[in-house]
Amino acid sequence: MYRARESERDRLREEIVNLLRSYSVEAQHVGQAFAQRHGLHTTDLQALMAVMHAEGRGDPLTPGRLGEQLGLSSGATTAAIDRLERAGHLRRTRESADRRVVHLRYGEPGMALALQFFGPLGARSDAVMAEFDDAELRTVHRFLAGMTQALSDHHREVRSAAE
Repeated sequence: MYRARESERDRLREEIVNLLRSYSVEAQHVGQAFAQRHGLHTTDLQALMAVMHAEGRGDPLTPGRLGEQLGLSSGATTAAIDRLERAGHLRRTRESADRRVVHLRYGEPGMALALQFFGPLGARSDAVMAEFDDAELRTVHRFLAGMTQALSDHHREVRSAAE
């Protein structure tokens, strides 16, 4: 009985890992489609996502922090920010008492494009989540938070080993 439960657990774990891989690949494909449609480099898309996530957390990125997060040189970071700003996807702001500190914010034209492109995906995601009760959503949240942390920890470790 225990062995049967263990192999069922192993099978389920393998299926979950495969689903996470599939989700990651599909998310990359959707992101690449957005980037191609709007003439963005892969790095530009990564920068936009980083700025959007930081802004959503209430902790806007500076150019230096964006470069660190993406593993880019100062020059490459500036070039990406310049491209995104010219396209209306990003804007630089000076919000602190120290006017030398620049924060990166999602630009209104870029936000409108993102909402138009990703809006249908949001509706599909909402429909999927509506099928789960609050307790199930809390479990999924705990699982995804743990998996994201494991991935972030591994990424940080790999980056540190390369330096």
